[in-house]
Formats: sequence, structure tokens, C-alpha cells
Amino acid sequence: MKYTQLPNTDLQVSKICLGTMTFGRQNTEAEAHEQLDYALEKGVNFVDTAEMYAVPFTMETQGLTEKYIGTWLAKTGNRDKIVLATKITGPGRGIFKDIRPKLDFSKESLEDALHKSLKRLQTDYIDLYQLHWPERAVNVFGVRDYSHVPNAEWEDNIGEILDRLEGYVKQGKIRHIGLSNETPFGIMRYMEEHRKGKLKMVSTQNAYSLLQRRDEVGLTEVLQMENVGYLVYSPLAFGVLSGKYLNGQKPEGARVTLFPNYSRYSSDSSLAATQKYADIANKHGMSLSQMALAFVNERPFVTSNIIGATSLEQLSENIESITISLSEEVYRDIQKVHAEMPNPAP
Repeated sequence: MKYTQLPNTDLQVSKICLGTMTFGRQNTEAEAHEQLDYALEKGVNFVDTAEMYAVPFTMETQGLTEKYIGTWLAKTGNRDKIVLATKITGPGRGIFKDIRPKLDFSKESLEDALHKSLKRLQTDYIDLYQLHWPERAVNVFGVRDYSHVPNAEWEDNIGEILDRLEGYVKQGKIRHIGLSNETPFGIMRYMEEHRKGKLKMVSTQNAYSLLQRRDEVGLTEVLQMENVGYLVYSPLAFGVLSGKYLNGQKPEGARVTLFPNYSRYSSDSSLAATQKYADIANKHGMSLSQMALAFVNERPFVTSNIIGATSLEQLSENIESITISLSEEVYRDIQKVHAEMPNPAP
């Protein structure tokens, strides 16, 4: 395994992070524990979850992912061996409205979310506590273009949010804080407050893959200039970049087969680009999954690559991508496709 410093912290995190959102829907508690055991054995010390998981969300399964990680920690005593990250659910997405009376980053919501996560995870502290998405309206989750109109109701409260989070850091319940699904504007607002003396957001967790490279347009400059970590989720685009959905295939038990509304990466243009990337992988003698993951692993602005799997076989292949180094020829081939079909999946 390879490791990197989470910026602005003393934490060394594995370049591969174990994503866990299938725990509680596609994976049982026993399977979750098997994945955690295997990942740790292979050198993965970074585990990411969220209060709203498992995915797809239901109130019956909400919190199960954290609960399964918590029972594993209690059983194994491995808390000091992992860097544990979780998230508080943001507002504006109606399906989560039953988690608590109000979904925001108010004092009441943070108090509720954090302490329930700590209880489910059976730990006294969270290494990285993240805001799952902004309170303001932003163009994420498949929305390509930004629209200013929905933001009319948002009032800038960035400073207040940081003050609330800093209180938990001082109490020892949170070690570091981060963002998720954030934009250049949002990160720079948090950096502006940091320059005034407030706590620094050390990372953002955003979607990034061969099919979704829009953060390279503006965000990666912010990451470099402000020394903010970049945690990548959906590096295989809901499994589309494994190639298993090409030619109309619908593998039994696969995520998009089970949950067809998860179509963010399944447009005609995305599948056409995926076929071109599959041809490149085949040309150079590797699987599409490992090429797609190696591409993310080697990007200079990536701190850690959050991989997810529903089987140990998938998990093994994904973790082994850390051993692959892409040649300049592979990169040239990838860039040709990207130039022809840039960011087909916003």
C-alpha cells in the first residue's frame, strides 16, 4: 500500500480508502466485517462512511453502515489502526427529510448527527468529520450547469458553521473537518474564514473518474494553492467503468441492475466513452477497472481514492490497482478520448 499525508494534519492515510455505503443494503454485517478485515490486512487504514448510509437510502437502513463499522471496531479493537471519516447529511434533498426535523448544519443538527454517529461507530472521536454537501444549492449529483436562482434563500453562514465545528474539535470529539460535493466558491469561502483565524477545512470529497473530470477545470487549482486534500468517490462511476454494463448487459446483483435510478453514469455518451476506455485497457493488457482506478491513484492532486465493493473478489482487484503504474502511452490514449468526449457524466 502507498500512503499520503492528509493536508494540515499529522495523519498518514492509505492512498486507497475503503468506501462502505453498501454495508446494510448490498452487504450484510458479516460481509462488512470481512471487507474491513481484508482491507486492513492489505494496508488500507482509511475508512469512509456517513450517517445517511446505507445507499440507496431508506429510513430502515439509515445508520446501518456506521453500526456495522462500530460492531467491527468493538469486536477487533482496531480503532487506533484506522483513520475514520464520516459525514453529516445536508439539506435540500427530500428523501432524507426523516433523519431529523431539520437538515442543516445548525447547532441542533450537528449535535444530533455527531453524537448519533459516535454512538453507532462505538468510538469517542471522528478523525475526519465532513459536511456531506453544502447548505446552498450547487450543481452536483448529475447536474451539469449551475443555476443561481435556487440560492436566493441561502444566507452565508460559513463562519458560524466553522465556529460550531471548532467547538467539537476542542472537546476532542472531532480531530479534523472536511467538505464533500463542494465547489471552488465554497472551498474559497471556507479558506477566507480560515485566513481570519478560524479552523481550516482540510479536504473535500468529490466525484471524480475517467467519466467525470470537471474538477480539473477550476477546483484542482484551489486544492493546490490552498493545500486542501482531495478525496475521490465513485472512481468506477457506480461500476460502469468496470465495463460490466457495456453492450446492454445487466449483471445480476450489480448496483445499477438492482437500482436502475442510479443512472448518473449510464447515459449513451458515458457508455460510448466507457467502451473507448475499455479498448485502451484491452490494448495495454489490463482490466478496465484497474486502469480507471490507477488513473485516479496517480493524479497529483488526489489524496486518497475511495473504492467500494460488494465482494472480496472486487475488493481485492480494486486494492491491487495501487500496484499499477500507467505508461505515458496509456495517458496519451486516455487524453485523446477525454478531448473527444470530455466529462460525459456530470
